[in-house]
Amino acid sequence: MSRDPRYDILFEPVEIGPVTARNRFYQVPHCNGMGRTFPSSMAAMRGVKAEGGWAVVSTEQIDIHPSADITGATEGRLWSDQDIPYLARMCDAVHEHGSLALIELTHNGKSAPAAYSREVPLFPSHIPVVGNAPVQARAMDRTDIRNYRRWHLDAVKRARRAGFDIVCCYAAHNLSLAGQFMLPRYNRRTDEYGGSLENRVRLFREIIEDAKEAVGDTMGVVARFAVDERRGAEGMEFDKEGREIVEMLAELPDLWDVNVAEWVNDSITSRFAEEGFQEPFISFVKQVTTKPVVGVGRYTTPDRMVSLVKNGVLDMIGAARPSIADPFLPRKIEEGRIEDLRECIGCNICVGWDHMLSPMRCTQNPTKGEEWRKGWHPERIPRKAGDDKVLVIGAGPAGLEAACAAGQRGYDVTLAEAAEELGGRVARESRLPGLSAWGRVQDYRVHQIRQMVNVEVFPASRLTAGQVLEFGADRVAVATGARWRKDGFGRAHQFPIPGADGACVLTPDDIMSGVVPEGPVLVYDDDHYYMGGVIAEKLRGDGVEVTLATPDPVVSSWTDFTLEQHRIQARLIELDVGIEVNARLAAVGDSVATLACVFTGRHREVAAASIVMVTSRLPDDALYRELAGNAERLCDAGIASLHRIGDCHGPATIAAAVYEGHRFARELGAEPADIPFKRELTELAAEFALP
Repeated sequence: MSRDPRYDILFEPVEIGPVTARNRFYQVPHCNGMGRTFPSSMAAMRGVKAEGGWAVVSTEQIDIHPSADITGATEGRLWSDQDIPYLARMCDAVHEHGSLALIELTHNGKSAPAAYSREVPLFPSHIPVVGNAPVQARAMDRTDIRNYRRWHLDAVKRARRAGFDIVCCYAAHNLSLAGQFMLPRYNRRTDEYGGSLENRVRLFREIIEDAKEAVGDTMGVVARFAVDERRGAEGMEFDKEGREIVEMLAELPDLWDVNVAEWVNDSITSRFAEEGFQEPFISFVKQVTTKPVVGVGRYTTPDRMVSLVKNGVLDMIGAARPSIADPFLPRKIEEGRIEDLRECIGCNICVGWDHMLSPMRCTQNPTKGEEWRKGWHPERIPRKAGDDKVLVIGAGPAGLEAACAAGQRGYDVTLAEAAEELGGRVARESRLPGLSAWGRVQDYRVHQIRQMVNVEVFPASRLTAGQVLEFGADRVAVATGARWRKDGFGRAHQFPIPGADGACVLTPDDIMSGVVPEGPVLVYDDDHYYMGGVIAEKLRGDGVEVTLATPDPVVSSWTDFTLEQHRIQARLIELDVGIEVNARLAAVGDSVATLACVFTGRHREVAAASIVMVTSRLPDDALYRELAGNAERLCDAGIASLHRIGDCHGPATIAAAVYEGHRFARELGAEPADIPFKRELTELAAEFALP
């Protein structure tokens, strides 16, 4: 296929100072949970993006000095020459595919508690560090400022030695000293680095000037700047000081990378923001500089990208999350394969696992984080290992991915689904408030499957164990999902809650099936992810009086990892949902629920004609257990392997279900290994010929 001429503009080269990007696709710096801890994984992941057509491929934050230590985040360091080799490995992986490698250098000031280095954190003024650590940052004196400039300059020089093409001077997300100096609520100084806007911008100007002088015509120099904090008059505003700062430094950097602060505003989930949500804040930048401008907005639509360039909003299309969901997004557009784009759903699972100090994962892209350690490529998969016929039972996220990936390998696949509609939990959940983008999980896979002559799909086909045995399949995957428990068993309760077997008790499955309960309703959330909050929101939309109770101090507490918790709780408050925190559900009675304080155990009753239990789920694995319980019958039926995958195996996230489906397909015909991936320590141990 050939590229649609409408998109030619996206493949024009862009000059970034002395270097040239081959197209307008720019992977902005993003965390990944690998960094210095899993450098081989990090390098391979970045290399795949370059192969996929991203003209600029960036690191995550790279700390420049021990006083910038952000342990335990698994990000990068460039404290000394010892850090150069692993970063050079990333540069090599990016250069192999003709892309430019960018490094983002930072000192995070009050966001760097120095837990590993034990240095005293630095900041424009005296202030406690971010979080609840009993640590304060001290106000920098002039010697500290000179040292900071020297550390930054040394890191620039090391970056050039490592092979980077572009260095990014960082003043975004309220995470960088240079950016923190600009904000009056942080900067209480009375010297030449405080007071007037020009003084507060001085340090950012100096590190850009230092970098440009050091690299000359060998590297591009980028200014990454948050033009608005979305705090109103309390913070930076794009139409006031944000604009003034860009005007003040307009022609100094080789490119402007602009966004909004903080990270919770820069990476808003699709539940709370549409594609392009940052445009109102950043669209002025092109009006005040002749230098190229890049911005982000979870862009996945090529037509939208073209309009941004033609309308003078951006010169380059920046992306973090869309480049994670589909590392080959640029190449697919270039090759005219728009229908094959694996669009980001904006769920922030990638962010969540980085916050959990683990290699990132992605709901749409099950190969993310596995490029090196498992050798998984997002667009290439080994051909089939034999002529086995594959039967996948259940067309939820795990079953769809299993059938899709096995079909791509060339296996003859049959996909049987009990319901009329494909998609399983994704189809149901994407109809809940704010989650429509999640439907892309099923849409992408259903479309891919429909192009495969070797994959047959049978909806409304609930199979019995006898039918499975008679089917004639060699490999069987059971992906029959899970169901929400009604008895209240969960994290706070390892026992059924008294009265939970009553008719007034429902589950999210009931609500998603169309049941509108009698009010007032108590939603009891012992799951702590999105479901409790979104069910409460749906019921309020149905006109029902709702109270949400949770044993945690806030609602949907795990969504703090996905940058949503504050917005979820705010929305529930705006909808007049009653909120009861630090409260366990002790008993269900006649039109009342008894709540117990998690600290004192004191009981009190709240009105509740209906209860919706959002606690935990049970696998729908009866079919698997019946089949697995008689190995002789499996053998007689010619079934060489039987697997349960996705929520049927272990209820978890949609991302986990997609991963398990993909893993099933990848491992068809292979012998299982106790440790099915490479480890960084294993590679190092080999150098010493350990016994």
